[in-house]
Amino acid sequence: MGIINACMTCKVFKRIVSRYKPFTFRPADLSDVDRICEIIRQAKEQMRRLGSQQWQDGYPARQDIIRDIEREYAYVLCEKKTIVAYGAVIFEGEPAYEHITEGDWLNDGLYVVVHRLAVADEAKQRGIATRFMREVEALSFTERIYQFRVDTNFDNYYMHKMLARLGFTYCGKIEYERGERLAYQKDMKWNDLQHET
Repeated sequence: MGIINACMTCKVFKRIVSRYKPFTFRPADLSDVDRICEIIRQAKEQMRRLGSQQWQDGYPARQDIIRDIEREYAYVLCEKKTIVAYGAVIFEGEPAYEHITEGDWLNDGLYVVVHRLAVADEAKQRGIATRFMREVEALSFTERIYQFRVDTNFDNYYMHKMLARLGFTYCGKIEYERGERLAYQKDMKWNDLQHET
């Protein structure tokens, strides 16, 4: 029993410590572009190795990241001072979402959307993408926006699993010039922000 109790205490301690790791969620600036592009390149390579068709056509490119920064969409998650994740966080809506097929959105109204989410290789398998999404939820609440929409390629299995864990609902399909994407939405609640990531 002593060993079991010690193990349980160790697990609790690790959970407590993980909550206080020095992570920072902040807007990106032009000095971050090189690091962000490195992370995007790593994500493209991982998708290629897994046989995914997503991001294999040159998108997103460096100019897409610069445009995100100029439009104040670009956010980074940092561990200490190192950027470990990137995403475009948009409160202005996504034109492609106006037309959804084989389903429908949960509701109408204002929403936040995340595009171009990517995690650095050295930070994978640590819940970093989930932490980024939780930070977006918290940011969205400060803007009094309680709907969260996102889309991904049919073969981005990691993203599908994460969205399911985070409580997103599959809503249908949308079309970009680059092809079809699967669309999800989450109706956010305050208690979601207290959920342990």
